[in-house]
Amino acid sequence: MLAAQLTKKRTLFVIPVLAILCVLATASFSRPIHAAPQEVPESAPPVQTPPVPSLVQQGKLIFDYTPQYAPKWTGNTLTCTDCHRLSGTVPYASPMIDISGLFPMYSKRAGHVITLQQRIQECFVRSENGKPLPVNSPEMKSLVAYINSLWTNGVRNKPYKYRGLVRLPELTGNAVRGKAVYTANCAACHQDNGEGIPDAYPPLWGPNSYNDGAGMHNNAKFAAWVQHNMPLQRPGILTPQEAYDVAAYVNSQPRPKFNQAYKTY
Repeated sequence: MLAAQLTKKRTLFVIPVLAILCVLATASFSRPIHAAPQEVPESAPPVQTPPVPSLVQQGKLIFDYTPQYAPKWTGNTLTCTDCHRLSGTVPYASPMIDISGLFPMYSKRAGHVITLQQRIQECFVRSENGKPLPVNSPEMKSLVAYINSLWTNGVRNKPYKYRGLVRLPELTGNAVRGKAVYTANCAACHQDNGEGIPDAYPPLWGPNSYNDGAGMHNNAKFAAWVQHNMPLQRPGILTPQEAYDVAAYVNSQPRPKFNQAYKTY
């Protein structure tokens, strides 16, 4: 009988305890959970990505700064714009305006019809004293895009009115007279040693100038270019004979030899 009473008391005690535990458990699970406060980082400034130049823009950079933007294919310090003045836009300085509409064209030097890309390759192996720019290279595509952007008349096979060089009579230059002309009119910029001033005036002879396969090594072409374009501050002051004389002098000076491996260009 005593055991029964003890069991009954334990039961009466356990029931309230269980009830309290249930209430506590329910209360703990029903309590809303609040996340620990998070520090909000200051918003980082947007990354400024420099714009990628278009093919035309990139081509103009190569045209104006050839050794810097096409270093694998150049062998001297000359740029395209040294011969094709002001990015190929000056009349009678071998301008690029409307030139793309003339290609393909027959090349007397090559002896066959060439494309615009092949003409550019000629410049690289001769005037730049370098290597032929690959047709599918980014540099070639950019240069072609830039030259195409200078096509204004929209008519194929119609030359620009001021294309090429001025016409001069056929004369014979004298290097001795040409040295005097050079000293008086050219040396201030291109220097007595013909090496020019880096990033200002191009070299006219020496290791950093055009090779003996370039168009400028032809005295008639050199004279026609000089007669209309030089001296830079007073273009046109030289007579045709003086232009031929200075051409004879400049082209009698030492310069790189044309690489005969590139004779097809």
